[in-house]
Amino acid sequence: MTASAPITQDVVTIARKLPETDRINLVGLTRAQLLETLVANGTPEKQAKMRVGQIWQWIYQKGVREFDTMTNLAKGYRAELAEKFVVEVPEVVSKQVSADGTRKYLVRIAGGHEVETVYIPEEGRGTLCISSQVGCTLTCSFCHTGTQKLVRNLTPAEIVGQVMVARDDLGEWPEPGRAPKDEARLLSNVVLMGMGEPLYNFDAVRDAMKIVMDGEGISLSRRRITLSTSGVVPEIAKTAEEIGCLLAVSFHATTDEVRDTLVPINKKWNIAELLDTLRAYPKLSNSERITFEYVMLKGVNDSDADARRLVKLIQGIPAKINLIPFNEWPGSPYERSDQKRIKSFADIIYKAGYASPIRTPRGEDIMAACGQLKSATERARKSRAQIAAETGQAG
Repeated sequence: MTASAPITQDVVTIARKLPETDRINLVGLTRAQLLETLVANGTPEKQAKMRVGQIWQWIYQKGVREFDTMTNLAKGYRAELAEKFVVEVPEVVSKQVSADGTRKYLVRIAGGHEVETVYIPEEGRGTLCISSQVGCTLTCSFCHTGTQKLVRNLTPAEIVGQVMVARDDLGEWPEPGRAPKDEARLLSNVVLMGMGEPLYNFDAVRDAMKIVMDGEGISLSRRRITLSTSGVVPEIAKTAEEIGCLLAVSFHATTDEVRDTLVPINKKWNIAELLDTLRAYPKLSNSERITFEYVMLKGVNDSDADARRLVKLIQGIPAKINLIPFNEWPGSPYERSDQKRIKSFADIIYKAGYASPIRTPRGEDIMAACGQLKSATERARKSRAQIAAETGQAG
């Protein structure tokens, strides 16, 4: 990794220890699950439907975590809720801020595991890159996350909780007693491009995104959410049918020989099978194109011949191609293609009629760029005691 300017970053470590509890976390429950949970824990069924809407708005529209603050609920009912439930999001262990304003959060989840979440500010908008697994199963050879084996899937609470944590940090919840803010949203887009393969954790991702899209809560449009897959063919159609968000595909090669190395899932579902599935994608249209992500690796997949093959392969698929300069990480076996080579590649794609933006690397100085995420727990599962000792929170 190279940098022409000195690294400037703000590192904030937050020593917030949550007590162990048997209370049920309401974050991450769908509306139907929340209704069922309230009824099962003593809320009369006739009242429960109304209570679901009220509690939902407090949690996801107003960002409230304490039941005492939910003032349109009777005081006695608030006390009952507090005895049985919590509103809990992942714990922020550290925050780093890049010289370009990118923020990387290391968050701790149940079992002491850690994942990374990245917020990328842009003019008039901001994108949050969230994780769906601790580690990854795919071992893509160019990706730092792929060097960390899968530990476990994240729960819906841990996925939607990353959005809530970022909104906390950005101060984007409405102030108590005031209407929701109407200025341009700081967190306007979500991309499932962090740690893990989202389609290997489909149900949890679906439920979390339904919560994020709910109009009485965080209320992001489905077209503001992009799910990125390396090509889990059997789950792709379900993404359109059950989530409805936009789709991106980590493509990265134009021959099976090269893609087998870069994206080993290709050995299970090769390029032809993947593209056949994408051509049949239920939401495919000129207004909802598929994004092909293509990391530019020097001497590996960046020739003019590769660009021409790529255009031929995706013929007939409404698409854009995001060209991603490789973000280097310690020990990586690849180098970034030079700018002239990337520009030549992009020109061939553009002249064939496809948008071919070259992504500007963001957050490289804090290892927050695409393909650089990797939690501090590495391969091994650590105990709470070990993590507490390492972060100076023992005792």
